[in-house]
Amino acid sequence: MNEKLRQLVQKLCEQHSLTIDEYEYLVREYTPHTAEVLREKAVELRRGVYGDDVYIRGLIEISNYCKNDCYYCGIRRSNRKCDRYRLTKEDILLCCEEGYRLGFRTFVLQGGEDMHFSDIVLCDIVSSIKARYPDCAVTLSMGERSRESYEKLYKAGADRYLLRHETADADHYAKLHPEELTLENRLECLENLRDIGYQVGCGFMVGSPYQTPRHIACDLKFIEKFKPDMCGVGPFIPHKDTPFGEFPAGDAELVCMLLSVIRIIHPSVLLPSTTALGSIHPTGREQGILSGANVVMPNLSPENVRKKYMLYNGKASDGAEAAQCKEELEKRIASVGYRVVTHRGDIKKNS
Repeated sequence: MNEKLRQLVQKLCEQHSLTIDEYEYLVREYTPHTAEVLREKAVELRRGVYGDDVYIRGLIEISNYCKNDCYYCGIRRSNRKCDRYRLTKEDILLCCEEGYRLGFRTFVLQGGEDMHFSDIVLCDIVSSIKARYPDCAVTLSMGERSRESYEKLYKAGADRYLLRHETADADHYAKLHPEELTLENRLECLENLRDIGYQVGCGFMVGSPYQTPRHIACDLKFIEKFKPDMCGVGPFIPHKDTPFGEFPAGDAELVCMLLSVIRIIHPSVLLPSTTALGSIHPTGREQGILSGANVVMPNLSPENVRKKYMLYNGKASDGAEAAQCKEELEKRIASVGYRVVTHRGDIKKNS
């Protein structure tokens, strides 16, 4: 590690902040030794807030219909090869019933921007889950909606909302999305969610097409300023039936280094070791935990639809990624020195 890198790492660890130029240099010039120093600091900070606990969430992928046409996504509306499905309220409640029996106390409802899930439909589902399982948290990841919609869902009982910002650079955002989708609107949604009272999650893909170290630096600065309650960061993985099907996947080592950086920036953040990281590397899930992550989200969706929610090539949906294999996941997490816990796992605000 050269002297400039050493000074930047020291500054980050002491101040939890760098300039965009400094973040860019760190991303562009980091070495394995740099990553290890950052990892050690991230683990120290994470243990100081959460100990050895890793929170587990039950992921229910409720629909792969989507009105949007994002260039990287396998369930984009233009992909005619996508085998579409949509879970009913009864399907979703059965998933929650099984998840509760297995010990899950957070359910994450994720889907494309499916117009079927109107405010009336989705509020009914959320309120039904909360009525049956009042000790559980409900997290939604259903894309961009109006402030009024977010308010209704919050009143129905939704606790958290995940909405990746994807990239904090408007020009880069425009290269990943059709022109009707804008970074300005995405950021307005995130501000609305926070203002309403949700625990809010943002995040971005590492190695997405046309991404530069400068773009990642802007993402890190955005995270530093926004201070999300949750932050989902994983590698870009191409899907063969999208415009980006021939682009290379993101780098798992860079993802892990960035997880460490984000933990240092915001020590109390709920930071998932993502399915994408587990899909791109055999021990990706464990490497993410060792780099400062403290959340995992195995799949509670009905087995017959898991392969249909294919956002990218080779998305893991069985083995330790399946909620029914919770014991296997617990063993894998324990093998690297941590323990899976099944309570709600809210952010520790007073850390």
